[in-house]
Amino acid sequence: MPRQPLNDLAAFLAVARERSFTRAAAQLGVSASALSQTVRALEETLGVRLLTRTTRSVAPTEAGERLVATVGPHLDGIGAELAAIAELRNKPSGTIRITAVDHAAETIIWPALAGFLASYPDIRVDITVDNSLTDIVTGQFDAGVRMGERVAGDMVAVRIGPELRMAAVATPAYFAARGTPATPQDLAGHSCINLRMQTLGGIYVWEFEQGDREVNVRVDGQLTVNDISVIKQAALNGLGVAFMPEDIVRAELASGELTRVLADWTPPFPGYYLYYPSRRHHSLAFGLFVEALRR
Repeated sequence: MPRQPLNDLAAFLAVARERSFTRAAAQLGVSASALSQTVRALEETLGVRLLTRTTRSVAPTEAGERLVATVGPHLDGIGAELAAIAELRNKPSGTIRITAVDHAAETIIWPALAGFLASYPDIRVDITVDNSLTDIVTGQFDAGVRMGERVAGDMVAVRIGPELRMAAVATPAYFAARGTPATPQDLAGHSCINLRMQTLGGIYVWEFEQGDREVNVRVDGQLTVNDISVIKQAALNGLGVAFMPEDIVRAELASGELTRVLADWTPPFPGYYLYYPSRRHHSLAFGLFVEALRR
């Protein structure tokens, strides 16, 4: 059997990982029809179907999954090495792909990014804001930013942020009308604004701690949102009690627009970490980006 061109294999891997000819074509800079022809030609040469195509979806067959698992890491390694060789110039260059939750993107990545991009004009940074804890390996990200306790054990984790605290807040008018909760269990009698997080089983369970006591509370309310900034605005509009990182509402607490409760139930906890696979070769640009975040 003749050797398959690396470009044909790379084309198949892009479709298998994106599960879409359209998205893969945009990533590779070709048309969807040309990409489809390339993959079909590869299937004909191998004599086996690699993708199951329907009008709504594309998914790898058993043979396709095997090819992704065995060939994919080798092609990724080749791409990384070629990128590293290309950086043996006077200036570091290349694209760094990062996935981060919205709060980390706003408070950790962006403050470091402005100066970093100005210092290295040949480096591009592609940030995907995603609260669903995307798999950085299958998603082909260089790294992710998450809370320390949510980083898988087989990853390299670099601390890039200070300790955080959660804050239960609402407007003074809301507490005046509904009463002030004295314990986490009292939240059962309040209208609370829920946060939807896909990877934590749907709705985020509010976590409290006091000494050796840990209390998890499933709250209820009229509004559920998957965006912290919207939850903050809902709290400011008097819709109920919100639970979010303290730094997001620090200005509103200082101005009196919001009032904090249960502060003695929310001790500090480790903040954000940058994490990435230990086995992956990283470029000079990526190393500089990590150092910028650590500073």
